[in-house]
Amino acid sequence: MSEIMQIHHEDPPQQHHSQRNFPNKPTQQHQQQDPHQYRMHQKGTFPRYKAPNAPKREHCICITIFFLILGIIILILWLAYHPSKPHITITSASIYGLNATSPPFISITMQFTIFIKNQNKHVSIYFDRLSTYVSYRNQPITPRVMLPSLYLEKRGTVSLSPEIGGVPVAVSIDVLNGFGVDENYGVVGVKLILEGRLRWKSGEIKSAHYGLYSKCDLLLGLKKGVIGQIPLLGTPVCVVDT
Repeated sequence: MSEIMQIHHEDPPQQHHSQRNFPNKPTQQHQQQDPHQYRMHQKGTFPRYKAPNAPKREHCICITIFFLILGIIILILWLAYHPSKPHITITSASIYGLNATSPPFISITMQFTIFIKNQNKHVSIYFDRLSTYVSYRNQPITPRVMLPSLYLEKRGTVSLSPEIGGVPVAVSIDVLNGFGVDENYGVVGVKLILEGRLRWKSGEIKSAHYGLYSKCDLLLGLKKGVIGQIPLLGTPVCVVDT
């Protein structure tokens, strides 16, 4: 006798239609938590994150304060160590040769005693590439002569006695005629020009190079046939530009 076994297959429990999961449909819980985020995700966009501005603001304030303090320190140092221009004076002049009879050339040999003083209490001065020449009526009547480099301590003074000229220099006829007239009169006005570069030094700090230009107006008691030291008429005035 055979037994017939019947197998009953139980169907899986039916889920309620409202509880089925749809992959493209957010749950009600997510919608309630962040509906705005869901809408942005659906549109293919993402919320932007903005970093706080406080660190940037503090950084700018620190830089501003630093430069303000640095400017105040520089101003104080400048007021305390503001360098004065060197003071230049001419104390004597001599002539050793003069030939103005071969136009358009003039040949003259002169020597001057030059004093250069550093007027600064806290700053010393380096002089480089110094040169000098003599001009008459704004035209050179001697070649340019190079001078040695100098170093002046604080409140220091140095004297130079360069011999200038000795080489014929081409000049205009007006210069030759004017020089002859002044020589006959016994008073010749010339300019001694001193050019070069200088640097200031305070402690171990040296400045950049600055141009130096000095013009000394001289009235010479020059007469024909006079050789040697000649008098300086009046008070020589030297203007120094740096």
